[in-house]
Amino acid sequence: MQENSNSEIMLLFRGTDWHRNMSPEEMQAAAGRFMAWFERLKKEGKAKAGQPLQNVGRVIAKNGRTISDGPYAESKEAIGGYFILTVGSLEEAIEIAKGCPGLDLGIRVEVRPLAERCPMMERAEEALVAAVA
Repeated sequence: MQENSNSEIMLLFRGTDWHRNMSPEEMQAAAGRFMAWFERLKKEGKAKAGQPLQNVGRVIAKNGRTISDGPYAESKEAIGGYFILTVGSLEEAIEIAKGCPGLDLGIRVEVRPLAERCPMMERAEEALVAAVA
């Protein structure tokens, strides 16, 4: 990943059933901590966007011929939401992710740099250049 002052990194929040055994008051408190964290990151200019995802949808596979229900709401791997950060480095994004208030509740945070270009296209172009040389 090229690191500069404008690196965009996505935080993917995994886990959709972390709140199942919480009281309404506990859920409200957890949501408040999460929103306060997001609002602080926005004020600091680090959070560009973020959104929870609904637990409905479809998974498309095999060239669009196979469609199944998904995401799987009971799955610990299902993505429940995301943030897009604008930070100086992957390490800075990891430190931000470590502050996620959902970690203590069972949410897992995946930290992934956004690519400026499709890696497959970069490889194809490199192969073409190498073939011509």
